[in-house]
Amino acid sequence: MTEPDRSAELGESPDYFLQTEDFSGDSHAPAEAEESRENMELVFIDDKDGHPRRIRLPNRFAPTVAWDHHHHATVSFAHRIRQKRKSPEVQSTGGSIKEETAAKEQINRDEPMLENEFSDTTNEIESFHIETEEREGTEEEEGEKKNNPVASLWNSIMNRPKLVSECSQWKRLQKHAEYMKSQHLRDLLTDEERCNSMYATHDGVYVDYSRQFVTQDTMKFLYELAEKQDLQGQILAMMRGDKINFTEKRAVLHTALRAGKEEIGSVIVDDMDVVQEVHEVLDQIKEFTEGVRSGELRGYTGKRLRNIVSVGIGGSYLGPEFLHECLKTEPEGVNSALGYSLRFLSNVDPVDVERTCADLDPEETLVVVVSKTFTTAETMLNARTMRQWLWDFMGNDREVVRKHMVACASLSSTDKVQEFGIDTESRFFRFWDFVGGRYSVCSAAGAVPISLLYGYDLFEKFLKGANSIDKHFATAPLNQNIPVLMGLLGVWNMSFMKYRSRTTLPYAEALLKLPAHIQQLDMESNGKFMTKHGREVDYPVGEIDFGEAGTNGQHSFYQLLHMGQTVPCEFIGFVQSQHDFCVEGEDLSSHDELMANFFAQPDALAKGKTEVEVRAEGVPEELIPHKVFKGNRPSLSLLLPKLTAYACGQLLAIYEHRTAVQGFMWDINSFDQWGVELGKKLAIDVKSNMLEGRTKGEAIDAGSPATTRLLNYYLENSKDTACNPEESHNSMTRVTRKTHREHSGLPPVQHDLGKHGSRLS
Repeated sequence: MTEPDRSAELGESPDYFLQTEDFSGDSHAPAEAEESRENMELVFIDDKDGHPRRIRLPNRFAPTVAWDHHHHATVSFAHRIRQKRKSPEVQSTGGSIKEETAAKEQINRDEPMLENEFSDTTNEIESFHIETEEREGTEEEEGEKKNNPVASLWNSIMNRPKLVSECSQWKRLQKHAEYMKSQHLRDLLTDEERCNSMYATHDGVYVDYSRQFVTQDTMKFLYELAEKQDLQGQILAMMRGDKINFTEKRAVLHTALRAGKEEIGSVIVDDMDVVQEVHEVLDQIKEFTEGVRSGELRGYTGKRLRNIVSVGIGGSYLGPEFLHECLKTEPEGVNSALGYSLRFLSNVDPVDVERTCADLDPEETLVVVVSKTFTTAETMLNARTMRQWLWDFMGNDREVVRKHMVACASLSSTDKVQEFGIDTESRFFRFWDFVGGRYSVCSAAGAVPISLLYGYDLFEKFLKGANSIDKHFATAPLNQNIPVLMGLLGVWNMSFMKYRSRTTLPYAEALLKLPAHIQQLDMESNGKFMTKHGREVDYPVGEIDFGEAGTNGQHSFYQLLHMGQTVPCEFIGFVQSQHDFCVEGEDLSSHDELMANFFAQPDALAKGKTEVEVRAEGVPEELIPHKVFKGNRPSLSLLLPKLTAYACGQLLAIYEHRTAVQGFMWDINSFDQWGVELGKKLAIDVKSNMLEGRTKGEAIDAGSPATTRLLNYYLENSKDTACNPEESHNSMTRVTRKTHREHSGLPPVQHDLGKHGSRLS
């Protein structure tokens, strides 16, 4: 009787055991492989007690140390596996002791090159491993593992954390995805029961995902995978302050930034009442911003501070700018911002400084520097540039900085803020290490500039909208949890359907900066390749996110969405517009016109247009293939009542939590961003090369032929515009540009429009 194949139970292939047990197998010619026993050479190996044991080997397998180690490790491994097969747990699967004994005899007969002494070795090896198992956890076993590197390697392989893709729930979804690829959304959308089950609502937010490429079975399998990953447990761990950002040993508590005062005492991290800390800073921001807006706090020359320039990059800029654009046309925001302006300076390109400061009066300008560490290279260069700009117009006085610049940074950066010249007593607004840059719009990074422009009360409404979704995210069941549903669908589309991109399509011009914010939020969070257990993923993670507002996108990249590669779409619309128009002679309002597209595009993507339908329209035969829409392109639709500060907070929290859900499901850390470090480090090296080239006037070696050639070309052709630190007077020290003084004149009276036979005459 042959031994029953239990390789599936052991997680190995049958071929592996055949290879480990047939020591005489090789790739030589058959005649060579059938050497007689007389030509075999005795080889001595030591057992665990150091006693020599003999086996016969072909001469070509001369006794070497490498072979000796390989042989001993392989025999030990093979017989340990056999011993495990004889355990009661394995026998309960159907194999009897009699069958195991017969199988062992068969295996022994299949090993003709071993002498009888090998059976003694086998018995002792088996005994040795049985004793080792009984001593598990003792110092003796640890010593054996250390002395046997192969055993240590095997143990590390067997005990290493598994990838989520190895679990049965994941594999079932893979099989299901193969089935789904044979289906068409055109048919799925005819199933009324299915469609009516695929939506969720909360606090005015309505999400419909019936046009996603899923069935009720798909969602059931995704929920089971979520349970396997303990998704709800991970959500609660994040919100209570567990240090889930393990690479930086930090908690992740952007949700605490919008917690109400009634939640004080609910989140404690490192003996700090987080919500209490947050509200202390919010109270400080409210007092300061109201003082500026009331005119109580003024600039160096006594003028009111009416212009706000927020200096930051990445999350310190994209999130606050997205919120600013939303509130700019929100009715309450329009009235609150009268008489004030807000601009963002993010790019280190000097042209960005020029555009930001043009036509501003420095005496009426307040600069907000946002950098958690107060070391971000681009932000600090721009901050020094703005400081120089203020000094150029009002004199090099420390009070200029104290009255015209404020800082939003972590508490650990206090010394750097003070060294810069900013008043750390009343104009330093702290945030914490548990707030990542891309999650910081609800912190001082967003609160200070937005409250200065629109007033603290409107910013507070934004926080309440985000808090509403936070509570929903923490308590709603999976099948009604909006961020969870969107996150699970993201995992399905990326990892199982293999759609590598995703687009955000807000049908509201005020959300024109939302796609850019989501792009950073999602791609910086989930653009990873290592799991939290230190294993490289073997499944796709991290979509490429892009998007555009409203019908502008339709005339930009919708051609690709309809006829190119498949890109899952997320449509965002509103029941009411911030400002609607009813134009004379039009049957529908302008907002209705916009929303007609919002409803039509998902159906066009899903259903497409068949060859039969195109032919029925009378299209010439040669054009029919070019006008067929295959459809079968998934999307979901988010519908909210109106784009207010509250709704803006809801949207922000939905997308923050969607990103976290996908990271939890993929077993990756969505809250670090080591991928941005290498380029910044290399830029420092390049700056050193630049300085060397500028000062010596000679060609430099940048370490790479390509970089060396390109950098030397740049240095050679930019000599006339370079700063020269060796000169006593540097004409480029002053930040010279047009200001309000140059823009205060009236428009020119003379012009040539209409002259010389112009068509405008």
